[in-house]
Amino acid sequence: MARAGDAAESGDLGEDRSPTDEEARFSALLEDSAEDLYEHAPCGYLTTLLDGRIAKVNSTLLDWLGYERGDLVGRKRFSELLTVGGRLYHETHFAPLLRMQGAISGIALELKAADGSRLPVMVTSTVKTGSDGQPLLIRTTIFDARDRRAYETELLRARQEADQERDRLKLLNTTLQKTLLPPALANVPGLDVAAYYHIASVEEVGGDFYDLFPLAAGTWGLFLGDVCGKGAAAAAVTSLARYTLRAAAVYDPDPAAVLANLNTVLNHEYNGTDPRFCTVIFGLLTPDPGRGGFRITLASGGHPPALLMRADGTADYLHTPGGQLIGVLSDADIATTSVHLAPGDTLLLHTDGLTEAHTDTGTKGRYGDDALLAFGRDLAPTTASATIGAVRDLLGTFGTGVDDDTAVLAVHVPRPTSEEHR
Repeated sequence: MARAGDAAESGDLGEDRSPTDEEARFSALLEDSAEDLYEHAPCGYLTTLLDGRIAKVNSTLLDWLGYERGDLVGRKRFSELLTVGGRLYHETHFAPLLRMQGAISGIALELKAADGSRLPVMVTSTVKTGSDGQPLLIRTTIFDARDRRAYETELLRARQEADQERDRLKLLNTTLQKTLLPPALANVPGLDVAAYYHIASVEEVGGDFYDLFPLAAGTWGLFLGDVCGKGAAAAAVTSLARYTLRAAAVYDPDPAAVLANLNTVLNHEYNGTDPRFCTVIFGLLTPDPGRGGFRITLASGGHPPALLMRADGTADYLHTPGGQLIGVLSDADIATTSVHLAPGDTLLLHTDGLTEAHTDTGTKGRYGDDALLAFGRDLAPTTASATIGAVRDLLGTFGTGVDDDTAVLAVHVPRPTSEEHR
C-alpha cells in the first residue's frame, strides 16, 4: 500500500511535469503542416498561370464560392470568377498594373459564387519570378469583405441621412430667418430705402434684424440690431426685440424711450443663467418741409454708428452719445442725436458683421471702421440702392472671411429730378 509520503511525492512530481506538458501541447498546436495552413487559412489563396488560368486554390476560397476543386483548377481563369464590372476593371486596370509593377494590393472586387450570389472581397496579387527574373506565376490573396461592405453601406446610409437632416435644417433656418425680417420695407414718400441681409452660414440662424414702418402723424420708425449669439435662442430674442420695438414706438416714438422699453423687456426676460442682450440703433424719421428732406433722430444701444454720406461727396460717422448694450443693465444709459438729411444725402446703418469681417488688410486682419469710412467717402454722393449694391460686392470680396451675419439698411433723400439729371 502506498504511503502518504509517497503520494505527496508523486503529486509533487506531477506538478513539476505540468509546465512541460503544457509546452508539449502548445508545440503540438504549432505543428500544422504548411499544406494545412494553406488549405484552411482564414483567407482565400489562388495561384494562376500568367494567362490567368487557375493552377491552385485553397479550401477556404472553394468553401466561400461553393465550388469543387475540379470545377476551377485548369478549367477557369481568375477573371471568370469576377462580376461583369469586375472583369472589365481587371482587364483594363488590375492586370496591366500587375504586369508593370509586379504587385497590386487592396483592390475591392466582387466574386461570383457557384449559386450566382456575389462575394465582396479585397484582392492582393504578386508575380512570382524565376532566378532569371522572368515571371512564372501569379499568387493572389483574397479577403472576405462582407463585413466591411456592410459597414461601408451602413456608413453611407448614415451619411446620407445626415446630409438629408442637414438639408432640412438649412431649409428650416432659412425659413426661420425670413420670418425675422420684414417681407418688404415701408414706402416712405420722398425717401428711397434699400436693405440687404448677408447670411454667413445657412446652418445657423443669425441674430441680425432690421425694419422700417409707419407711425402716426406722418412719421416713420426704423431700426437695425444684432442679438448676441446664434441659433434658436438668438432667433427667439430677435423676434422679441422686433415686436417690442414696433409696439414701443407706437406707444412712445421717442427713440430713447423705445430703446428703454426694449431694455426693460430683455433685462426682465433674460436675467437668469442665460442672459441675452443686443445692440440696436433706432431712428425716427420726419419730413422737413421748410428745408426739404428729412429730420432723423437716432438712439443707439451699443451699436456701431451710422455712416452719413452727404450730397457734397463728404462722409462721416454719425456718433450717438452714451449707448449701452440693451438688456444687460436694468437702467441703461440711452441718449439721442438728430441730423438733417438733405436731398442727395444717404444714411447707412450696419451690423458689426461688416466691419469685423476677416481680410488680408486692415487692423489685425479685420476690415475695420476706418476702412468702412474710406469706403463711404469713395462712394459719396450715392443712393440707397447703389450703397447696398456696393456693400454686397464688398462682402463678396471677403468670401469666407465674413463669419458673422451682416445686415445693412440705407435711406436716401433723392434730389429734385432736374438736379438728378444734371
